[in-house]
Amino acid sequence: MNPKDLSISENSSHIVFITGGTKSGKSEFAEHLAKEIKKISYVALSENNIDDKEWQEKINLHQKRRPNDWKLIETTDLLNTLSTEDGPLLIDSIGGFVMESIDKEHNEWSIKMNSLICLLIKRKSITIIVGEQVGWSLVSEYKIGNTYIERIGELQKRMTKISKDNWLAINGRAIKIDEISIEIPT
Repeated sequence: MNPKDLSISENSSHIVFITGGTKSGKSEFAEHLAKEIKKISYVALSENNIDDKEWQEKINLHQKRRPNDWKLIETTDLLNTLSTEDGPLLIDSIGGFVMESIDKEHNEWSIKMNSLICLLIKRKSITIIVGEQVGWSLVSEYKIGNTYIERIGELQKRMTKISKDNWLAINGRAIKIDEISIEIPT
């Protein structure tokens, strides 16, 4: 699969959502799709914790894969970024948005999630979003873990509904889930 096969226009609203588990290849696939898009900005949704050596190694790996001409935006404020950035975006990863609000009460979280969905729908440029699949088997023994699992699951279900292309990365393979699935009635 090549980015041109998706017939992505740089000047139209188009959300591509790629989800998968840890080390599934989701970021690499998103980067592959983004390589043909001019003037793309890479939004790294995390805090830079220089004391966490493993996290720094992961960041370094991501940096080495990115082309030099991509603009880098390191932030935990995705809503502000979506409000100010007009051009194409690659957001990696949406779990950072969930973590940034993990201590918020349910109502405040719902408002932030709804704001995110509205901002994504209004965009006039391609937006490639990477998200984490969690909760497939283990249940956290901690409230914060279960809150994260529930919130990211709810958010990603909503993002799938507004995305034109939905992909599942698993074991280094990408599956276009729109072509082999039906929406579960709610």
